[in-house]
Amino acid sequence: MCGICGICFKDKRPVDLNIIRSMNNALLPRGPDDEGYYVSSGVGFGMRRLKVIDLETGNQPIINEDGSIIVVYNGEIYNFLELKNDLIKKGHIFHTRTDTEVLVHLYEEEGADFLKKLNGMFAFALWDAKKHSLLLARDQTGIKPLYYFINKDCLVFGSELKALLRCPFIDANIDPVSIKKYLIYEYVPSPASIFKNINKLPPAHFMLYRNGEPALKNYWALNLEKRNKMQMPEAEERLRELIADSVRIRLVSDVPIGSFLSGGIDSSTISYFMARSHPDKIKTFSIVFDDPSFDESRYFRMISGGLGTDHHERVMTSKDLLNAIPAVFNFLDEPLGDASIVPTYLLSGFTKENVTVALSGDGGDELFAGYPTYIAHNIARYYKRFIPEILHKRVILPLVRAIPVSFDNISFDFKLKRFMEFALLPPHLRNVFWLGSFVPDEIRDLLQDDYTNWDFIEKQAIIPEMEHCPHETEKMQIADFHLYLPEDILTKVDRASMACSLEVRIPFLDPRIIEFVWSLPFSMKLRGLKTKYILKNAMSNLLPQTVIRRRKKGFGIPVAKWFSSELKEMLMDTFSESRLRNDGIFNRRYIQKLLSEHFSRRADHRKKLWTLFVFQNWMERWTRADF
Repeated sequence: MCGICGICFKDKRPVDLNIIRSMNNALLPRGPDDEGYYVSSGVGFGMRRLKVIDLETGNQPIINEDGSIIVVYNGEIYNFLELKNDLIKKGHIFHTRTDTEVLVHLYEEEGADFLKKLNGMFAFALWDAKKHSLLLARDQTGIKPLYYFINKDCLVFGSELKALLRCPFIDANIDPVSIKKYLIYEYVPSPASIFKNINKLPPAHFMLYRNGEPALKNYWALNLEKRNKMQMPEAEERLRELIADSVRIRLVSDVPIGSFLSGGIDSSTISYFMARSHPDKIKTFSIVFDDPSFDESRYFRMISGGLGTDHHERVMTSKDLLNAIPAVFNFLDEPLGDASIVPTYLLSGFTKENVTVALSGDGGDELFAGYPTYIAHNIARYYKRFIPEILHKRVILPLVRAIPVSFDNISFDFKLKRFMEFALLPPHLRNVFWLGSFVPDEIRDLLQDDYTNWDFIEKQAIIPEMEHCPHETEKMQIADFHLYLPEDILTKVDRASMACSLEVRIPFLDPRIIEFVWSLPFSMKLRGLKTKYILKNAMSNLLPQTVIRRRKKGFGIPVAKWFSSELKEMLMDTFSESRLRNDGIFNRRYIQKLLSEHFSRRADHRKKLWTLFVFQNWMERWTRADF
């Protein structure tokens, strides 16, 4: 696991090594164990390494035999031994035991087509000196990040924005449209970033930069036209086989490895197969919250006890969580309005005290239709059919809005109000607004902006693969897989874990599992009110029924309560008149209205206030010239 950065000029002018060093130093937590550089005519690379595989000879950059192919790489290729053996049979000579070296030799054999063979999480840059061309690539689901900047003279890239902000010829100006996207989604979707002229390489894409011309191409996509006709028992068995093998190949490591364990079915499934595959007692890691509505200790203790794991847990108090917020703002170089990044950061730091690699259950909700919103979409379809719009707007919605506010974790009133506010919208917009913070009318008031072109919402929410889905709710699952998963969930895990120099591997996002699960009928994933139907059936005899049947519980923090108590002073300071006036972006009167309604419990504005709270603190931390 590493952080990478570099510069490639259209002409062959020399690259300033001091700039590369500065960019690379910004990525230190991603790779504290080693650093490496390559500077030649027209190109310069830097990398920071977290040593996981081949501790002695796996340092980067990796170069081929004649010095014409150079690669810097962030990630893991889980099928590298199989690929390496094939390459050796073809006459290639390896000088290391690292997975990185297979990229060089695969490129020699197949060019960019080799990307289709990779099973892993990765973002890399490969320089072909003979062709004077740069290849940038990112894994199929976007587990590992890659940002880039292009002008008429050069291309600059880095694992995180903070590396590009160290480059002196990049003007980092906030993009007004990206602010609107952030306020709606709670993140800025690819390919945009929060800054003008800096983009994210989308998942499953590569870019070839040659003679100053960039060419962006997709190399992998879901095939939703081909559907599997397996019956349930056979599909369950195949799913267990795939998960078991995915976990097995993700256990290859020369450093200690463990597993996150929340007590939900996803992390419990991964921990189960890890315990079955690992020769020793596995290490599991959990955190306990002192707020009962957020506590999951009963469930993860049940799993750790049943599997006989070497279990580690730590109680996180409100003070611990509050103290972590400034640290999160210190590494979060692009605003992300998901408050669960705070406990994810604390869990990562706690886990890093014992191991260097952890397996995670992320991706299960997007693959197996695990979110309650999928049930809500089905209900909304019938609600729209039988409830007249005038009755909804004049009677039902006002009654629902009048329900007393609870600040508990995903309380009933919060879910019901969220459902009713957007129940009558088209499904793709309903999905966006259920998950996000603000709607366009609110943003106009917040920004004092009469900007009316909101086409980007439609364009972002409509995914090409939806065309081949007969089921309306499955289309929303596709949207979450392409948007919410890479832009929120995977970004959160990457930034929080890498800030602690911890590598997190995600077995559910093995391409073989993804392709198999998406080939199954939607009814095998969501059946009536039962989410994750096939996964629960597949694990029903392997995990306790208490865990199988439990309702989904998000990995959140009591933001709603804190904004009225422990966090109130910090919140009020963030939204002080002088700070808002100096920044000149948000309407303080509108924010004051949100604060007043939240403090008096006339409304629960936890999502809106957290989204704004993050943006204000991000802006003051990351738009300074001396960051």
